[in-house]
Amino acid sequence: MEFLIYSLPEEIIREEMLGNYSTALRLIEDFLRKDLPSLHRGRLLYEKERIERLLEDYPFDEREAYEKLKETFENFSEEEFHHLLENGAFDYIVVDGKRKFERRFHHNLVFAKPEYEKRLKKKDEKREKARKILHERLRRLINGENPKKYRVRARITLKLKKTTSKNRVWLPFPKEDLQVESVKLLRASHRTFYIAPNDVPQRTIYFEGKENTYFVEFEYIIREWVNRVEPEKVSETGVVGEFLREEPPHIVFSPKLRWLTEEIVGKETNPYLKAKKIYDWITFNVRYSYVKPYALYENITDFVANNLKGDCGFQALLFITMCRIAGVPARWQSGWYINPLFASPHDWALFYIEPYGWLPADLSFGGARREREDFRSFYFGNLDGFRMVANDDFMKDFDPKPRFFRNDPTDNQMGEAESDEGRLPFESFIEVLSFEEV
Repeated sequence: MEFLIYSLPEEIIREEMLGNYSTALRLIEDFLRKDLPSLHRGRLLYEKERIERLLEDYPFDEREAYEKLKETFENFSEEEFHHLLENGAFDYIVVDGKRKFERRFHHNLVFAKPEYEKRLKKKDEKREKARKILHERLRRLINGENPKKYRVRARITLKLKKTTSKNRVWLPFPKEDLQVESVKLLRASHRTFYIAPNDVPQRTIYFEGKENTYFVEFEYIIREWVNRVEPEKVSETGVVGEFLREEPPHIVFSPKLRWLTEEIVGKETNPYLKAKKIYDWITFNVRYSYVKPYALYENITDFVANNLKGDCGFQALLFITMCRIAGVPARWQSGWYINPLFASPHDWALFYIEPYGWLPADLSFGGARREREDFRSFYFGNLDGFRMVANDDFMKDFDPKPRFFRNDPTDNQMGEAESDEGRLPFESFIEVLSFEEV
């Protein structure tokens, strides 16, 4: 997606900012009639799809948004709605002169204003129980208990909202590396499939068929990743150069990020302590927030630096970019957060120091626990075992490569689907079949 280095023509930007998306689409067509460089043409073609997906992601008008908030929070009033609206608490865009609200705007209110969590009508008891399990395990690890290994069995199912004569489907499949071993396929929805080699950065199992349902069941063993780093033993390294470079459009060493990194790192020369300063700054200053689909952002790290908010992947990308600017190799790791009760998509980062090698950093898990310094600090250099790892790099092609823009061209946690005509809409869900200590 190198074409994202091109900015849109100013008249298209103006119409989008005014909410005149039909006019913007007409102007895009006018530009496409010109003799354009390939990247410029690609940017404009992508903008057509981006507008379609943007409008899909903002489905609620003001009345519907207010009703969503009333359904979600106790004693929510219309006066309160307008007060929050005037104070920038909601994510909305203007379409044809009317506000349209992002599909998860009401859930985001809890992250923006934590006092609203107490007013939720429906408490997620399963998630609360899982959080207690995690915190108890963190406490034991911090107090010196030996790390454990877990054997995990899980299933992910993708259901197409419409089918064609030839559907192509990719589902995430675990990678053996670092903390993961003994990956096994248990069952699949189709007799014929293709599992990408383990060294493919974003590993998948691939199906072709006419049906609307596709699934895979697998197992793997994962270890809790606990390290005892002595900073005085850390040395400079000239290796892992691949993970020191820019990767536009999201990992870009802009003057702003160079300046921010230099201000945070200061005169520190120890690579481990450089990464620690960056981790500390992000976990203390960037709040968690749901975001739009990643495909809608032109530069994710720039967004996080400007807005001081973002989800797990946004925070991980900012850490990776700033580490690379500071001369510390850093890379992506993602898949699921999975425990005995449930699983959900999750992203985090890795950074490299000699003589310890790759170490994990989970920015969003650390930042969410900034009131517990022992837990916050744990997620710099250590990682719990409640994970499924399918990806070890960002914005990389599948094997086999899709023909059209992916639903998420950056990561793969819930799968992808397409036909001969284009991207197919779908829904995915994960089931935890078993989670046991080895």
